Amino acid sequence: MNTSKTDTGLQLRTLVKRNGEIELSLVEIPTPQPKDDEVLIRVEASPINPSDQGLLFGAADLSTLKASGSADRPVLTGRIPEAAMKAMAGRLDESMPAGNEGAGTVIAAGASPAAQALLGRKVAAFGGAMYTQFRAIKADQCLALPEGTTAAEGASCFVNPLTALGMVETMKLEGHKALIHTAAASNLGQMLNKICQKDGVELVNIVRGEKQAQVLRDLGARHVCNSSSEHFQAELTDAVAATGATLAFDATGGGKLAGQILMAMEAALNRNAKEYSRYGSTTHKQVYLYGNLDTSPTTFTRGFGMAWGIGGWLLWPFLHRVGPVAAQKLRERVIAELKTTFASSYTREVSLAQALDPAQVAVYAQRSTAAKYLINPSA
Repeated sequence: MNTSKTDTGLQLRTLVKRNGEIELSLVEIPTPQPKDDEVLIRVEASPINPSDQGLLFGAADLSTLKASGSADRPVLTGRIPEAAMKAMAGRLDESMPAGNEGAGTVIAAGASPAAQALLGRKVAAFGGAMYTQFRAIKADQCLALPEGTTAAEGASCFVNPLTALGMVETMKLEGHKALIHTAAASNLGQMLNKICQKDGVELVNIVRGEKQAQVLRDLGARHVCNSSSEHFQAELTDAVAATGATLAFDATGGGKLAGQILMAMEAALNRNAKEYSRYGSTTHKQVYLYGNLDTSPTTFTRGFGMAWGIGGWLLWPFLHRVGPVAAQKLRERVIAELKTTFASSYTREVSLAQALDPAQVAVYAQRSTAAKYLINPSA
C-alpha cells in the first residue's frame, strides 16, 4: 500500500451489526493533524495480541468467516452466535478501530516541546487504533526508541513487557514470594521467565504440551508442568511446594485450571501443616484471570480451604494502582532491556489487507506459541 500520500490513510475497522453479523474492513480516513501535545506517527509495525483479537472478532464463530471485496480493500464477515450477542450489546452498529500498540516514525508534531522532541524519531505507542497507516497520539503516550531500533523491535514494548513486569510487582505488593503462570511459553511467558531469572523470583510454568515445555527449558526455566500429563496435579503440587508460590496468573480464563492451581497450592501448604483444620490453611491463595484463551465457563471444586480468591487482573488498573512514577520506572526498564529481556519474535509480518485474509486469520487466531503476527500498515 502506498503511504507517500499523507492526506488520507487506511484503517482497519470492526463492526458488530444488530443482525448478528461481524464485519472487518479497511476504511480510508483523513490523516489526523496533531494537536499541540500530539505527534503523528506513520505506523510501521503493530502486533496482533490476544486482547486485540477480542476486539477484532468479538464473539464471532471464526469458522463462519467469509472474504469479499478486492485484494487491496478486503471485507471479512462472519456470524456471532445468538447466545453471545448479549455480550456484544455495548458495541452494536459502532465501527471501531483496533490495535492496542505499535511503533513507527513521527512525521509531524504539535507545538509543545515534548511533541517537537519526537519529530523524526522512531517511537512506540500504546493508545489503541494502531491498525492504521497514520496515528495521531499524545506525546506522553509514546516511548522514544533507542537509535538503531526498528519499528518491529519496538512494536510490542507495552502490553506484554508491562504485563509481565506487573505480575512480578503485584506479587511484591500483595506479599507473595513466588509465581505461577499458565500458557507460559507465549511471548509474554518467555519475558516473564527472563524477568524472574534476572530478579531471583521463583516461577512455576504451566504449558499444554511438551513442545512448549522444551521452549521454556531451553530458556533455563526450572519448574515446567505439562497440563496434558497424567501426573499433572502431582507434578504441579511438587513445583508449588518447592517454590512456595501462592499467586498465579492464568491466561486461559475458562475451564478447570484455576481450581487445579488452588488445589495444588493448598496441598503444598498442608505438607508442612502442624495441625488439622477443617477450614484449610490460613495462607491466602490467589489466582488472577488475565486472559480468555479458553472461552468456556471457569469451573472448580472447592477443596482448598477458605483462604483463597479468584479475580480478574488487567494492565491498565495495575498501572493506575502503582501510580505514574512507578509506571515510568517500569517503562524505562523495558527500553533498557528491549533487545534482551523484552525481545519479541513473530511468525509472520503482514499488511493490513493480508491481516483480513481468512487463511492468515486461521493461523494467528489459534493464539498459539508459534502464531504471533505483526501487521505493517505501511506495507
